[in-house]
Amino acid sequence: MFWRNLFYNIGVFVSHSLPCKVISIGNITTGGTGKTPAVIYLAKLLKNHGQRVAVLSRGYGRSTTGTVVVSTGDNNIKNWKMVGEEPALLAEKLPDIPLVVDENRYRGGIYIAKHFNPDVIILDDGFQHRTLDRDLDIVLLNSNQSGIAYKLLPYGLLREPWHHLKRSDVTILTKTNLKRPSHFIYNKLNSLKIGSYNSKIVPSESLIGTKGNIISVNAMQNERTIAISGIGDPMGFELLLEKLCLNVLDHISFDDHHRYGKSDLKIVKTIMDKQEAEYIVTTEKDLIKLRTIKHEICKKVYALPIRFSLSKNGQREILNKLGFN
Repeated sequence: MFWRNLFYNIGVFVSHSLPCKVISIGNITTGGTGKTPAVIYLAKLLKNHGQRVAVLSRGYGRSTTGTVVVSTGDNNIKNWKMVGEEPALLAEKLPDIPLVVDENRYRGGIYIAKHFNPDVIILDDGFQHRTLDRDLDIVLLNSNQSGIAYKLLPYGLLREPWHHLKRSDVTILTKTNLKRPSHFIYNKLNSLKIGSYNSKIVPSESLIGTKGNIISVNAMQNERTIAISGIGDPMGFELLLEKLCLNVLDHISFDDHHRYGKSDLKIVKTIMDKQEAEYIVTTEKDLIKLRTIKHEICKKVYALPIRFSLSKNGQREILNKLGFN
């Protein structure tokens, strides 16, 4: 990573530009910072400021390769297995915004520019993808993670050293309403002379079932539930459920991007029966996958929608740097 970044910095490796603004939302860890809610937030923010917006993602874990249009902005969304669960969720949340996946971000960006003519392309998880030039680099740091997590792989979750954060234009601490950022994070940022902005994860007042049915959070508080998740920050999910005072008897945590099978649901059902639980609470990312499985307990699955909320100062900084204020 050191040599790769050095070669980009001195011009041995070349970054390619697109005929529109490019904003990257990324991180320096292997996940769990809340990029998907942040992409949704930024896309809506820029659209509300009169910008034509498109989203470009790698499409991690998809069954396809090359350039695939997830949604043309008319809610015509591809199967999640073809594009990855995160792009499928983005397309559902942003039905009027074009979304494309491509492992070659420059190729995908050229396709978007040619077919959709956007003012801005939001690059999902692009901090390490330096082949594509960008106008703004936004980096997210998970407030819930301890100093132990912020060691380089394989000893921690860091994709690259801390001091590479200096490449970022805006640094945002996420999920600050769930847990106060550690002194370790603040000390690291101060040592690099990097300012940061706070953001929150705001839960919905209702949960959504696999068939689109809805139950209020207040009503769910009276029910015995099991939590399941396959995300990068299961502890953050637990903290959120605790703050909502849900009666969670157990949390079955799978690896990030886990593909659920009937064997998994058989294990979940066994635990539900043992705990005498009536419902399963999960994330929207997991719901994308679980609702496609035919199993009796899927009728008892409900996802908790969340949204990203950035401080006014952070929002103002992003718009100022883009010249949209």
